[in-house]
Amino acid sequence: MRGARVGSAARDTCSGASCERAPTMSADALTRHALPPQSIGGKHASNAAEAPPAGPVVRWVTGEAHHRLLRDFTGERTGFVRVSEKGYFLPSKFATEMPHFVNFQPRATDTWVVTYPRSGTTWTQEMVWLLANDMDFQTAKSVDLNERFPFFEFNCFIHEDTKREFLEENAGDPEMQKEVLAMAVPGYRLLADMKGPRFIKTHLPFTLLPKNLLTCGAKVIYLARNPKDVAVSFFHMNRLIRTQGYNGDFETYWNYFQNDLHAWTPYWSHLEEGWQRRTHPRMLFMFYEEMSRDTPAAIRKVASFLEKEPTDEQVASLADHLDIVNFRKNRAVNSQRLFELGIMRKEEEGFIRKGGVGGWTNYFTPELEAQADRWIAENLAKTDMRFPTFPS
Repeated sequence: MRGARVGSAARDTCSGASCERAPTMSADALTRHALPPQSIGGKHASNAAEAPPAGPVVRWVTGEAHHRLLRDFTGERTGFVRVSEKGYFLPSKFATEMPHFVNFQPRATDTWVVTYPRSGTTWTQEMVWLLANDMDFQTAKSVDLNERFPFFEFNCFIHEDTKREFLEENAGDPEMQKEVLAMAVPGYRLLADMKGPRFIKTHLPFTLLPKNLLTCGAKVIYLARNPKDVAVSFFHMNRLIRTQGYNGDFETYWNYFQNDLHAWTPYWSHLEEGWQRRTHPRMLFMFYEEMSRDTPAAIRKVASFLEKEPTDEQVASLADHLDIVNFRKNRAVNSQRLFELGIMRKEEEGFIRKGGVGGWTNYFTPELEAQADRWIAENLAKTDMRFPTFPS
């Protein structure tokens, strides 16, 4: 059953700063200005001797889009920026943090999982970690995945005002406050101090990752997923986690996503950067649809890339561990602690949702589906990448 129609279709137009309709303007039509050094530097700008080299150009999102975004995504309080000539959309803190990410020193022993959000990232992280660590299920179930597999740029999504609120809400529990502060530690700083093989999660596109990532010896797994399912899953995630704090309906959300006015978009540029590197010997490009359809085959493919040879019994055990019913109950991967800290809203769906293919049909009205299909067709015409399809 299709979702009930809410809001306005993307073709609708409106005028005036008070317009409440979903944003339909082209991303290229936004007024964007170069970010002045004093606006992005803060304490880092005053200490040029310690600042790393500058990275790609950064521009503010301004005007009506700026006001709409702050209204609909309440976790960010300052604004949003576009980064590089492709205009990757990120929260304000990325402006000061970006040089640390692009100049981060990867190691030959690193394993990276790179995705656009909600493409099966957590599921793939757990698969990769267990294969690389000789099926150590005991540690996997007892040590949080975020500790075993740090999120490279998550600190950029914790605005100082939002962090202050989390600390105030946990004022009676010093241990919980300590966890809130730990979440805000930059991934690049945490990873620099880690010994041994590192496992790193990121949603940043290759443009914003270290230039030598694929030449230093590290292994990189890139995962892609159909944009309709991505958008539905990310919609729920943005409502769930207060660092995003989305408070609108799905149609409005889709229009942000389609118009590259949402975190880590443009979606198509992100995927194309991964697709262009798919033949690199240190890179494995996979589709979530194929992985979820035949999990044992996906496990063997990832294992081969990681130069591991699990037995049939181990493959079966890992597939069972990754089964969505078991995965949803697994405290080490389901972000339960974030609910306890108040960072995730208990009234929303959980962090691990359905994990399937085709769930988008419950959210798109016929009009919105037609709009999305045109957008997808226009972008697929520019690439030879195709999403897998299977008989229903």
